[in-house]
Amino acid sequence: MKVIDKIRSTVGEANGGAANGGNNNVAFSFEFFPPRAEGMAKVLELIERMVAYSPTFCDITWRASSGDVTLDIANRMQNSIGIETMMHLTCAEMPVEEIDRALDTIKSGGVQNVLALRGDPPLGQDKFVQIQDGFSCALDLVKYMRSKYGDYFGITVAGYPEAHPDVIGDDGVATPEDYQKDLAYLKQKVDAGADLIITQLFYDTDIFLKFVDDCRQIGITCPIVPGILTITNYRSFRKMTGLCKTKIPAEILAALEPIKDNNEAVRAYGIHLGTEMCKKIIAHGIRTLHLYTMNRDESALAILKNLGVIGVSKIPPPLKQQQKAIQEEVTKEEVAKVVG
Repeated sequence: MKVIDKIRSTVGEANGGAANGGNNNVAFSFEFFPPRAEGMAKVLELIERMVAYSPTFCDITWRASSGDVTLDIANRMQNSIGIETMMHLTCAEMPVEEIDRALDTIKSGGVQNVLALRGDPPLGQDKFVQIQDGFSCALDLVKYMRSKYGDYFGITVAGYPEAHPDVIGDDGVATPEDYQKDLAYLKQKVDAGADLIITQLFYDTDIFLKFVDDCRQIGITCPIVPGILTITNYRSFRKMTGLCKTKIPAEILAALEPIKDNNEAVRAYGIHLGTEMCKKIIAHGIRTLHLYTMNRDESALAILKNLGVIGVSKIPPPLKQQQKAIQEEVTKEEVAKVVG
């Protein structure tokens, strides 16, 4: 089943707008990334545990260097764990024949949803370079998928509330012209066949809400799902926001400064902040949430509990040893989908 259809059936409106029924009809989803070989069993166990809370879908990120791992996990998620699965697919280091192999593989396994991305440059390179027989951007990938595979796949694309990091300047903001160009490019992706948008991480909710309004003003009508990355560790938070060039409101930095060396306090603050961000988003009629788990469950589930989306009785005690075993250092490779 296409994720767009599941979202529409959950929230009641095609645009992800307000619907009756409190927070029981919020469509929430989880994202995971492929682990190293020794961590596979624990990550699959984690996914199965989180699927028990009935997310609308789950997705798995892509790295060309470990594409077969992603293909394997996507198949297991869809057919063994039994959750509607979305697989990321990037243009980075991917000739068309490899893109076809990936798409044909998941199609044969019943996976019907793809997040089409350009992808980040390979490690050690500053700029994306189109490879021979490959695509230069996500728009090309969307067009290709629609031309070859018709309407089989539900196609999701990335949206950037602050504009794509490539056009954000040294002052931390994109020029108004570059922001508008980025919006226009997003509309091209939707017009080419994308039916859903998931955003890059953000910490200024007003920026996200303005982005949604700006998209609606230029005729983008599909659901725009906010990507929520909970703060669990100060060092990783600063690294991720630096790589993604994400604006950090002054009040968040002020709250974190005195507790930055206390991981438990940082995690508790991250849950509080994530809850308040989601409350504000839902209050504005957007009833879809995509949680970047970073292969951990505690914070994402706590936020959903605080929102009343899942019951407190359903949340098991934190498995700290399991979480420690599967937690990996955030690298630029993982950033590639938070949205690449």
